[in-house]
Amino acid sequence: MTTTPKLIIWDVDGTLSDSQGSITASMSAAFEAEGLAPPPRDVMLSIVGLTLEIGIAQIAPGNDPERVTRMAATYRAHHRGLRDAGGRGFIKLYDHIPAVLEQLNARPDILMAVATGKSRGGLVSLLEVTGLSKHFLSLQTADDHPSKPHPSMLLAAMSDCGVGPEDAVMIGDTSFDMDMGRAAGMRTIGVSWGFHPRRELAQANVVVDDPRDLPDTIDALWREEVA
Repeated sequence: MTTTPKLIIWDVDGTLSDSQGSITASMSAAFEAEGLAPPPRDVMLSIVGLTLEIGIAQIAPGNDPERVTRMAATYRAHHRGLRDAGGRGFIKLYDHIPAVLEQLNARPDILMAVATGKSRGGLVSLLEVTGLSKHFLSLQTADDHPSKPHPSMLLAAMSDCGVGPEDAVMIGDTSFDMDMGRAAGMRTIGVSWGFHPRRELAQANVVVDDPRDLPDTIDALWREEVA
């Protein structure tokens, strides 16, 4: 009997990688370059997942589009500098994530993809440095799609993999990820170790506190043992 393929779509920052240090440093540099006081750390992290220009406009209201564009360019340049200077040490995966990805990738019924607010260059660099590229059949980034929570990235990933929403799940750490998954008609799993507090993941089908619980949770979702 042929098994229907299942698709797991992953967010990156706050789900696979703990990038809060580089994000807050780069955002601070973007504000300071314009003579603005950087917002608090939790405010900076609250927009992770959004396209950069949209996120900056949200936490720096009242600034004209040209200034927001400059701030986004400063952020990207600073972030690239940190990445180039830090190499492998610049990227920190959350504990157990590599092993969980290996476990899931070994299953013949599982396909995996990425949907991230990162640029394609930043994503490819992260995957190459960490050795995770082999796990993902489809890479969807902010370069090619509207910002989350628009479902465009998920629709493209499903098209690439030949899987419908009933056989797909979105895993992420923010409300944007949960809203995006629901807009695409798929199940969602929130992870509590990322950038949005657990209370903001209320729209998820289920919230997971330990990466090692993800394989069993995913199977339970597809068996409809979780709402």
